[in-house]
Amino acid sequence: MEQKRLGDIATYVNGYPFKPEDRGKEGLPIIRIQDLTGNAYDLGFYAGDYPKRVEINNGDILISWSASLGVYIWDRGKALLNQHIFKVVFDKVAVDKRFFVYAVQHKLMEMESKTHGATMKHIVKKDFDNTSIPFPSLVRQAEIARILFKVESIIHSRKVELQKLDDLIKARFVEMFGDMILNPNGWNRYQLGDVCDVRDGTHDSPKFYNVGYPLVTSKNVTAGRIDLTNCSLICDDDYKKINQRSKVDYGDILMPMIGTVGKPVIVDVEPEFAIKNVSLIKFKSNSRVLNSFVKALLESDYFDNSVVSKIRGGTQKFISLGDIRKLEICLPPIETQKLFAAFVAQVDKSKVAV
Repeated sequence: MEQKRLGDIATYVNGYPFKPEDRGKEGLPIIRIQDLTGNAYDLGFYAGDYPKRVEINNGDILISWSASLGVYIWDRGKALLNQHIFKVVFDKVAVDKRFFVYAVQHKLMEMESKTHGATMKHIVKKDFDNTSIPFPSLVRQAEIARILFKVESIIHSRKVELQKLDDLIKARFVEMFGDMILNPNGWNRYQLGDVCDVRDGTHDSPKFYNVGYPLVTSKNVTAGRIDLTNCSLICDDDYKKINQRSKVDYGDILMPMIGTVGKPVIVDVEPEFAIKNVSLIKFKSNSRVLNSFVKALLESDYFDNSVVSKIRGGTQKFISLGDIRKLEICLPPIETQKLFAAFVAQVDKSKVAV
């Protein structure tokens, strides 16, 4: 199949370097990367003169090339483009826009994987222009785009189903255990650290190798699972040293403490990895709490209000191990927890089917 350089397909216009003092409350919205990713809520406006080239309208294709790499189809009306974002001008060859979006998304994922470990993702314009994508006929491009759009729509609908199942578990938790602050059942209160063994991973920075054991950090505990795909690898000696202090076992809970905090995951595979910057909650066979109950508690609004509200840090958010240990819980009877665990297991079967 023919390959074509991105620089031979279109022109990529960089946004304007608006200054903080340019941002006001009237005029056209200034669109930054965080406004595309949904990580900002303080939209700024500009009412002065601007280069026509940085104006964007519905249907324009935008590519963020610094900090967060992504492709977006703009659909929020007339606006102005800030720096570090390209507006794509299709002025060189005929191309199906949706096919172009999917192809560039794929290439950006490749580029991001090659910048693993970097604190700031960044694409050099020359390298971007020289990047090639498959370039079949227009008819074939449109066919591929239709198929991918259909698949994308199915994936989205399945994610909605999964979210509803998660919401069902949260609703059942409240129904069975009530408000953890009001404690309507009058259960005894304990700190989480009194009923569970709450630890964290290594604080050291071991040397990485091309082969070895995965070192799981907060970024690897995501989307309800442990992702070992892009883990750094450590040697056998460091693996054993870390596991002397914080060995992970089947049924334990891992929860990110840095970056995206919260989002607990129950370890459901025999773990052959070590952990860093991740909280580890361990249970005994005769424990007074079950992991499914604790996980649901850590996913509840109560945890957000009691612990996540204490998040520290500026650009890098983190919660302390002490705050997690001090989380107060109302301890239900173990038989009630078992009923909840059985309900969760049934819902999890539905999630697997989805």
